[in-house]
Amino acid sequence: MSQTITSPPSGLKRGRSHRSFLVRLTIISTLGGLLFGYDTGVISGALLYMRDDLAMTAVQEAWVVSALLFPGAAFGALLGGRISDALGRKRSLIVCAAIFLFGAIACAIAPNVPIMVAARIFLGFGVGAAAVSAPLYLAEMAPAEKRGRMVTINELMIVTGQMLAFMINALLAVLISDAHVWRIMLAVASVPAIILLIGMLILPESPRWLGARGRLEEARAVLLLSRSAEVTSTEINEIVRTTEEEGANRGRAWQLIKENRWMRRLLLIGFGLATVQQATGINTVNYYAPSILTRSGLGDQAALIATIGVGVTSVLMTILGIWLLGFVGRRRMLLIGFTGVVLSQVALSLVFLLPESDATSYTILAFMMLFVAFVQAFIGTCVWLLLSEIFPLAIRGLAMGLAVFVLWTVNAAISFVFPVIVEALGSSPTFLIFAAINVISFIFVWLVVPETKGRSLETLETDFRTQAIQTISRQERLTGRR
Repeated sequence: MSQTITSPPSGLKRGRSHRSFLVRLTIISTLGGLLFGYDTGVISGALLYMRDDLAMTAVQEAWVVSALLFPGAAFGALLGGRISDALGRKRSLIVCAAIFLFGAIACAIAPNVPIMVAARIFLGFGVGAAAVSAPLYLAEMAPAEKRGRMVTINELMIVTGQMLAFMINALLAVLISDAHVWRIMLAVASVPAIILLIGMLILPESPRWLGARGRLEEARAVLLLSRSAEVTSTEINEIVRTTEEEGANRGRAWQLIKENRWMRRLLLIGFGLATVQQATGINTVNYYAPSILTRSGLGDQAALIATIGVGVTSVLMTILGIWLLGFVGRRRMLLIGFTGVVLSQVALSLVFLLPESDATSYTILAFMMLFVAFVQAFIGTCVWLLLSEIFPLAIRGLAMGLAVFVLWTVNAAISFVFPVIVEALGSSPTFLIFAAINVISFIFVWLVVPETKGRSLETLETDFRTQAIQTISRQERLTGRR
């Protein structure tokens, strides 16, 4: 669906119009992130009821949790990157909204485990595709000085969705004494899906996507919705220059990656960022927090209510992280985050050695919240932002899809093996293993990840192509600046 785009009024009204447009765009497009968070978080509480209602075995439980992640979200990310390049960022989000809607309904009415697994895989396609399309759309729509905070609003919506899932799970568990309450938990996701579907129909297409296809007047009109005429002219010139440089390269993403060492390096950095984000172990808490707490002695309802603390921590610390991004470089944020994650996981592993009691359960909860705080404030906010920034336009959709494929594959693998490792080794050694992995992640960030703060996407691409940004990053490591 197309829309007629007109330039906003001048002066003060223009500034207000710019802000109003960016707020509206951010809220609507990040509903995909909200659904992403809700659909991944709701299963933690639904499992407590679903396992009895559907007579699930432990292996079936693992499949129900991980099917959304792999193959669902992982391959959804791959398809999402290609769909985003072919149809545009806007239309790809409309497709995601439709998948979220029908997937939520299918999960809520599933009569048995095989259909539930199939429905979760289908829903996962939407989760994975939205994880690619939403950050790309926001990054390409945002003015350079607002890009960091706008893109990371998507991360805020993800954790908000998870918090809402925890809260709704607990509320429904208290209000409804019915074995089928899990169906209502899953069906709630259809409401924001409908809003996303309607909202995306009224938003414009990404100016970078339009510009890459020679539709420069449309791109200019979109940019004028959020920029001054002077800034718009500058960005249009950058888009034209980048498009001319890449000209015949559009549609040759795989070949370009093979031919250009600098692109392969960026793709590997993207894979590394996706891996280290999930290797923090954050989703072991998001998916298994109620199970961890019930294992330490709490009842089902108490565990569900206590898990709300994890969700609230995620939201508050993500807000802090978004604020910090206005002042702190991406690399420094990640380095602080991994330092805190390692220390909190070591502390958590020691707490698991205490005798089982309510006091121990709530101490475990406190350290889980500390761990979540470092991940969400310093790591979760940065990784999605960096993935939306570092890839050149000619391979952006494909590369983002591949990186998110890696992210979801690692997520699924960790989520699947976590309960097995805990069963075999115990909770304390398991979290020590995570701490050791995160030391390696710290080293990866320190040695490899570049700084992208304060540069336009086109400038970043030029810097990466000429390797100027590698020199900058190396100088920053030597001098201690970020």
